[in-house]
Amino acid sequence: MLGRPIWRTKLLLWMLAIPLGCSVVSGPAQDLGGEIPERPEHLQFPPLAYEPPDPASWRVTLRAGPVAYVIPDRELPLVNVVILVRVGTFLDPPGQEGLAELTGYLLARGGTETRSADELEERLAFLAALLNSSIGELQGSVSFSCLAKDMDEGLRLLREVLATPRFQEDKLVLRKQQLLQSMKERNDHAAAIEQREVGFLAYGENFWMNRQPTIQSVERIRREDLSRFHRRWFWPSNFVVAASGDFDRADFIARLEDLFAHWPFVGETSPSVPTNGRFAPPGTYLVHKEINQGRVSLLLPGVTRDHPDFFPLLIMNDILGGGGFTSRLVNRVRSDEGLAYAAGSSLPGGVYFAQPFRAAFQAQSRLVPYAISLVLEELRRIRSEPVSEQELHTAQRAFIDTFPRRFATKAQTAQLFAQDELTGRFAKDPNYWKQFRSRIATVSREDVLRVARTHLPLEQLVILIVGNRDEILLGHPDRPVSLFDLSPGPVIDWPLRDPLTLQPLGEPARLNPGRK
Repeated sequence: MLGRPIWRTKLLLWMLAIPLGCSVVSGPAQDLGGEIPERPEHLQFPPLAYEPPDPASWRVTLRAGPVAYVIPDRELPLVNVVILVRVGTFLDPPGQEGLAELTGYLLARGGTETRSADELEERLAFLAALLNSSIGELQGSVSFSCLAKDMDEGLRLLREVLATPRFQEDKLVLRKQQLLQSMKERNDHAAAIEQREVGFLAYGENFWMNRQPTIQSVERIRREDLSRFHRRWFWPSNFVVAASGDFDRADFIARLEDLFAHWPFVGETSPSVPTNGRFAPPGTYLVHKEINQGRVSLLLPGVTRDHPDFFPLLIMNDILGGGGFTSRLVNRVRSDEGLAYAAGSSLPGGVYFAQPFRAAFQAQSRLVPYAISLVLEELRRIRSEPVSEQELHTAQRAFIDTFPRRFATKAQTAQLFAQDELTGRFAKDPNYWKQFRSRIATVSREDVLRVARTHLPLEQLVILIVGNRDEILLGHPDRPVSLFDLSPGPVIDWPLRDPLTLQPLGEPARLNPGRK
């Protein structure tokens, strides 16, 4: 017995403890209140009883202007603070694209008025604290986490970063070099090309999202530009706070009041996000790149999340391609035909402007036209006949049964509510999360058919392909589908862009069916 593993000994003792003649699973299960089913799918569960927290109960408006969601959480001795900022790359001055991104990156990494970048990093490491900052397309964020016992010093450091950042020159030079290096790699990966060109086709060449950093714009940016951008937008009236952790709520609210009091400058209120996007004319846009597989995106005009049809569209998209292995596109393109490892669709619902519907997959070059034809068949089918009761039920349960995950932690809950505050959802629809499941549950098969017919206008279809042009045009002998028969518009040779300037390396050219 000395050499026998502990788990074997425990197993032997457990087996000896079972009286002879007894079965581990017997017929009547008195303690369970009835018979144990023979198969797992026969198990019966009571309806899930869960009510989301009320955002208004955690919401407070601070004297300096920010709205804060403050939720105590005694599970761990930690404090988490996330500050969302009404700022974004849409505020980049023309000719200085990249300024917002650089400001956001260096805010927490470029030192403060009283500490160099290295000193700040060393102090954060000593406290085992985490500090990050960034500015994306539509918002900025500064996140901070520390042990509860260090919250006073931690909040002082956070104040320094927010109010008096240094934007240290050597850190700026290094970050600009990193950005320039990443620009040189813009055409190295087909996925990056595809994502970039989706933006150009969905919103147009002149839309602000497509004014991306170039070598000229980044080289123009100076340290004083970062300081000026910061002082213009980073002030309390543009902040929304999410706080959670091991604290007394009233006490921590008082600490937040101190955090934002006596701000050293007055900034500006952020303007509205521009919404002047322009969807591309229908057609197939083919970007040549020497790779073995073609990356394909099928695009249609989308909606905002406030659209009256948004909930039926959520269900429709889940059935069509957003529901993973239960969705039609995955089963048709991946499981039935084996043409792609991954296939699916998305219809995100834009916050400030409509974001496009997108169905996407990758396939071997010569099979790309055939795979596109299968996706189009599924788009036509969901427009022409009601979905099944089982499909509707599966999609609805997916949203309803996973709903509590959105509030899995106090930090997650506070950040969700802060996000709704920043984007205006709370002001427009304070009961959004309370009514979310009922809105999903009331979607009918007729609703899905109606919104599919309304919001999947195939006559406006834009197909983007990144891959080997000649192989894709050639098609597959066993799947005789021509790329020229798939789109309501022409097939266009869509040029790559210079990685440093993002200017097209040539002119778009209409291709003819006779091309080999």
